[in-house]
Amino acid sequence: MHIKLVHVSLHTQPLLIMNKYSIISALRRLRLMKFLDKIQYYASYAKSYKLRRAFYIENPNVKLPPPYFIYETFNLNYFSFYNKSIETAEWLVSYFRKYKELENLKVLDWGCGPGRVIRHLPSFMDNSCQFYGTDYNEKYIDWCIKNISNVSFTTNKLAPPLNYKNETFDIVYGISIFTHLSKEMHFAWFNELIRVLKQGGILFLTLQGNGFRNKLTEIEKKHFDSGNLVVRSKSKEGHRTFSAFQPVSFVKKLIDTHEILEHVPGEVKNGKPQQDVWIIRVTAQK
Repeated sequence: MHIKLVHVSLHTQPLLIMNKYSIISALRRLRLMKFLDKIQYYASYAKSYKLRRAFYIENPNVKLPPPYFIYETFNLNYFSFYNKSIETAEWLVSYFRKYKELENLKVLDWGCGPGRVIRHLPSFMDNSCQFYGTDYNEKYIDWCIKNISNVSFTTNKLAPPLNYKNETFDIVYGISIFTHLSKEMHFAWFNELIRVLKQGGILFLTLQGNGFRNKLTEIEKKHFDSGNLVVRSKSKEGHRTFSAFQPVSFVKKLIDTHEILEHVPGEVKNGKPQQDVWIIRVTAQK
């Protein structure tokens, strides 16, 4: 029997194999990103079994959200999810104390998810402070209400308003929340956060700034470099697969007349871009 060997030239391989970004772009156009994300979750779930089991052996009294909640808002490394959340809470407070006395404050975690960070904040602030969390995912909030006792939780919708009165909070923070919103929702939510902050209140945000530029396509880079918000939609707004990138000039337009206390550009560490930090003080209510 003769077997005919077929030679495939290296020069033809680029025509036969799509690169990672082309595949993702195609899936996004077909609105299949959430489907792909679900497949990645099941793969991560299977792969992380031993590590997840080890966490509960070492930490039998720690309550963690269901695994899909953790995957959606972080990743399925339980040790990292829990320990880095403590580090993030301490990191946040290090910024807060630069601009506020940490007593008798009302603090809101906007887009709190399953309480990853807000659950730890009371450990780093005075007992006189009050803590709140809000999210549009009702399942997250239901879990938080049942499992986190020192924080008050409410649900919100994808669009404003929040369920709070004008000038309620001294500090509002949103960690990687605007990064999953459309341009329209950027302005709607920024104005809403200003509404619920007291005069002189602090808004702390993390955004995907210049550190993420190399993740953009050439067309997106031109848009970004022109000072425009870059939005990768074709997925459910608010979901992790819906992504927005914010150049400095766009953020300054968003902030408008309010005072920029601090802007810390995100660096690229070990090949991974870090988000920009923006700290804004409310100077006047519109």
